[in-house]
Amino acid sequence: MKQDYISWDEYFMGVALLSCLRSKDPNTHVGACIVNPKKRIVGIGYNGFPYGCSDEVFPWTNQKDDYLNSKYPYVVHAEPNAILNSTCSLEGCTMYVTLFPCNECAKLIIQSGIREIVFMDEKYCGNESDIASKKMLDAAGVSYRKMKMMKIQLEEVSQ
Repeated sequence: MKQDYISWDEYFMGVALLSCLRSKDPNTHVGACIVNPKKRIVGIGYNGFPYGCSDEVFPWTNQKDDYLNSKYPYVVHAEPNAILNSTCSLEGCTMYVTLFPCNECAKLIIQSGIREIVFMDEKYCGNESDIASKKMLDAAGVSYRKMKMMKIQLEEVSQ
């Protein structure tokens, strides 16, 4: 029997990583994969503009001082996209996401019934959004954990 297969966490985070490659954001690529308790994928998503909002019309800049000409009011994050793309109830599911959820995404995760978040990166750890996310997730009983590095890298798979 083969001994060096990847874990379930690595498998589902791999799907989230693959999904993030669909993002056209030049600065931040985020992918999410939602898995039910039977280890079946029930939703995937990545950060991008809403359906019908052309990538050529809306801005990808991250200039916070020029809000309407930046991506911030327009981009749908990976987590809500995965929730909206889901195929069934998300009660008791786990979300694998490449970046720890912001406070707005945390609200949707809680409301959807997801009970666990597995993430890779905490790029914004300690900022106000991160603190608010963790406060809400803790209050709602949604667990979260940072995943260790994967055994394989996506570059290795493509060879």
